[in-house]
Amino acid sequence: MQKAFFMAVALVLGMAVTASAEVTSGPQVGDSVGAFTVTKIAGNADDGVEAGKSLCYRCRMGSRPVVMVFARSADDKLAKLVKKIEEEVEEHQSEKLTSFVNMIGTDAESLKKAAASFVDKHGITRVAFVVPEDAKNGPEDFKIAPDADVTVVCYKGGTVKANHAFSKGQLDDAKIDAIVKASCALVE
Repeated sequence: MQKAFFMAVALVLGMAVTASAEVTSGPQVGDSVGAFTVTKIAGNADDGVEAGKSLCYRCRMGSRPVVMVFARSADDKLAKLVKKIEEEVEEHQSEKLTSFVNMIGTDAESLKKAAASFVDKHGITRVAFVVPEDAKNGPEDFKIAPDADVTVVCYKGGTVKANHAFSKGQLDDAKIDAIVKASCALVE
């Protein structure tokens, strides 16, 4: 009986640790994706938007399938994620799949420099990098969690179809694959 008790405690503690690693961030499945203003920094030269222009990128995408990313860290994991998304955008041109990355944080000017450098360093050509007007956490009504390092919202027709959010250090290859799978589901 004591053994069963300790196993139950271990199971509960294990579930608590797993749950604490998960982050809820951004619009959730079924939510509408609202309009918000960003400044385009770099990437996706084919979108018809010049670097430095302020606009509603979400509005520009209309009802297209979109992989929208909010990122606080411009690191190698983000680069890997964006490169995989670029492959999907390339593969699904006829379905008009598109993507943009919102760099968020406390200093908009530093974010703009970091985004331009990141795009250049990693040769990103099919995904636009932007900085939202509300740079700290993105649009307030999107509820991007302050502890979410990366939030990915896959939507089509303005409605969220998938949401993935990760705290710092939690984005790994398996999670990148899950995001890619969700982006593919947008065009099936």
